[in-house]
Amino acid sequence: MPFDLRSHLRAGQVIPALPLALTRQRHWDERHQRALVRYYVEAGAGGLAVGVHSTQFAIREPKIGLYQPVLALAAETARTWPTAHPARPRDFVLIAGLCGRTPQALAEARLARDLGYHAGLLSLGAWTAPADTEARILAHCRAVARELPLVGFYLQPAVGGRTFTYRFWRAFAEIPGLVAIKIAPFNRYRTLDVVRAVLASGRDDVALYTGNDDNILADLLTPFTFAGRTRHIDGGLLGQWGVWTHAAVRLFAEVKRARARSRLDASWLDRNAALTDANAALFDSAHNFAGCLPGIHEVLRRQGLLASTACLDPHERLSPGQAAELTRVAAAYPWLVDDDFVAVNVHRWLA
Repeated sequence: MPFDLRSHLRAGQVIPALPLALTRQRHWDERHQRALVRYYVEAGAGGLAVGVHSTQFAIREPKIGLYQPVLALAAETARTWPTAHPARPRDFVLIAGLCGRTPQALAEARLARDLGYHAGLLSLGAWTAPADTEARILAHCRAVARELPLVGFYLQPAVGGRTFTYRFWRAFAEIPGLVAIKIAPFNRYRTLDVVRAVLASGRDDVALYTGNDDNILADLLTPFTFAGRTRHIDGGLLGQWGVWTHAAVRLFAEVKRARARSRLDASWLDRNAALTDANAALFDSAHNFAGCLPGIHEVLRRQGLLASTACLDPHERLSPGQAAELTRVAAAYPWLVDDDFVAVNVHRWLA
């Protein structure tokens, strides 16, 4: 490894999930895809997640065939761009999304490893059959972790996840190759299950990352204490941070300073509510997240970082009123927005 992966993740990073850049005709747009990666690097992100929900799971379908090309382009761009433009953290972690049953997940892990990815974010969305016991799923996770350092993923049921017991997460925390867990059940009880399990395991080398886009600041600022041990959730691996990333990096730096002081003022409650309001518009919670991906694309399109809001599925489009909601939250919370930063640099990123 070119850097200490565990220490980098435990230090806490802003890690955006990479959206897929498409033309209006739904062809892959390599120029805008590179521009997005360059944007995240210069915005100060500590890494990037590729081949995840924001990148669209359909890139794996044989008729589309974009999983390997997108992962390769993202990795090559992230490695080469900072050589000329070093406005980034010293280290930058590449995390590949891994899906499917064991043969598919293993093949994806090997491909990601060969492309230079440091870890794999393992989706368990394919494990929904009645025979898929937690013991079988744990065996699957252990097999994948032997191929590539593992980032666990607790995905909310509304978008294809399933509910796991505390016992599952307690056993999961014992996997030797585990480096982090993305906690994204959008549920406070289930979030606590994961944090409590990791603390009970004594694994100080396993990072905790929020994926709860509906409660980001509360997750990051809460000191969780279980079994006499206290931990913060270290950082965020978020679809929300795929937009307005430069502002997110500034905000997360404030979070770290507040945690170091161990004193929080009431303004953090207001900002948590504001960020949740912005995420509701972005992810289209009013329509049960139907416009989640187009919402992300629309923000990036307005900034010039994407050419369109197109998704691989032609039925995925902005919901009625969603564009107006995006306009509202951007105006209401200017501290969440990085339009000026993007405007100054976007033509260089697209070059």
